[in-house]
Amino acid sequence: MTTVGEALRDAASLLAGVSDTARFDAELLMAHALGVSRSELLLRRTGDPAPDGFEAFVIRRLAHEPVAQILGRKEFYGRDFLVGRDVLTPRADSETVVAAALEACPAAKRVLDCGTGSGALLLTLLAEIPGATGVGIDRSPEALAVAADNAERLGLSARADLRLADWWQPGWTDALGQFDLLIANPPYVETTAELPRSVRDYEPAGALYAGPDGLDDYRVLVPQLPALLGPEGVAVLEIGATQADAVGSIAASAGFHSELRHDLAGRPRALILRKSCD
Repeated sequence: MTTVGEALRDAASLLAGVSDTARFDAELLMAHALGVSRSELLLRRTGDPAPDGFEAFVIRRLAHEPVAQILGRKEFYGRDFLVGRDVLTPRADSETVVAAALEACPAAKRVLDCGTGSGALLLTLLAEIPGATGVGIDRSPEALAVAADNAERLGLSARADLRLADWWQPGWTDALGQFDLLIANPPYVETTAELPRSVRDYEPAGALYAGPDGLDDYRVLVPQLPALLGPEGVAVLEIGATQADAVGSIAASAGFHSELRHDLAGRPRALILRKSCD
């Protein structure tokens, strides 16, 4: 009989070739196979027989499938969100966008999320701002289905209006109105960038790549934002770590003043945009 502890040791050794967090990955997959929390696994279950399903999870991870997709969920800002191949997996870096939005507009009444994906940004803000309502747009029906499931699970369906829309298409803003707070995590990866297989092979390319310099979507979206914001409205954009100056310049040309916020690793991650007074 192979015990849970022995299976964890062997899996961590195998996964070291594909993951910088091999032991942690193995523990999450084992907890999932057992149907318990990671804490329960480590405190009480290491001497149990290893479950049959664990090996299949390890094989999937060895093929570079992200742990979040194997589990079908990812924690973001203290809440679990359903994920899959149709949406970007929420990342801790994006929590900077939430923190910047709450700082800039803590009493927002209407929130717009451009490119909502799993709904992680929009639904987190609705959960953090009591009474706020929001609209989440995405050009992917499959992504909107994931966002709708997350809204239902979090009890936010009545406050989240999820719509099929594409900022590259004329008329997408029709009937949206104006918002106190707008957030966006648009595609911003250069088309020639070398991404890890766990991202390149398992996450939607349309939500990742944005032209040779990664700025195509900012060039299209940002000039359309002033009409979507009320007089005191604020927009918060996620950016790549090297894009602060370029996106700030695009924003300035659209009539915005920008403030930069860094993620926990100290990298540029979010721009807060306010309409210039002049």
